[in-house]
Amino acid sequence: MASETDPACAVAHGADDDPTFTRTLVAVFASPVASFLLRYGRDLGYRTVLFEPDPARAKEVGAEPDVVVTAILPALDGDTDVVVTDHHRPELGPALRDVLAQPVRWAGVMGNPRHEGPHVEALRSLGVPQADVDRVHRPIGLDIGSRRPAEIAIATLAGLIADRNTRPGGFFSR
Repeated sequence: MASETDPACAVAHGADDDPTFTRTLVAVFASPVASFLLRYGRDLGYRTVLFEPDPARAKEVGAEPDVVVTAILPALDGDTDVVVTDHHRPELGPALRDVLAQPVRWAGVMGNPRHEGPHVEALRSLGVPQADVDRVHRPIGLDIGSRRPAEIAIATLAGLIADRNTRPGGFFSR
């Protein structure tokens, strides 16, 4: 039987996957996309965190993350993926600076790939070193023509999975 020799096949047929897999997904800023990222991220085995400096907005996320942070980000490690879901927020620079001060595995900002993201100037104005600015991915996710928040979340999570597995996954070129 194929599932006896192929672990991926066994998982597809209901075998437990690695229960010790500890990864964290941080959605920065409450938004419709953040709601789906957190919901689907939990299904994918992430510990989910919403970072939303505005407590009123944090209540509107529509998903139930494992942790909601409205002040200072918790300690993040090298198994943490961070997705900034709103690049128009005035807190963009400080929030991303605080993320980049930690050894996160991956950080990205949603936005149109046709022009430079506002995070670049926001980070430079805060004195963030260029090497850290360069750690921020933009655009993010797989290019599947996503238009709705759920589709954008799926494309983003698929891209993170591809990156974690060192697969090209069809990422946009940087």
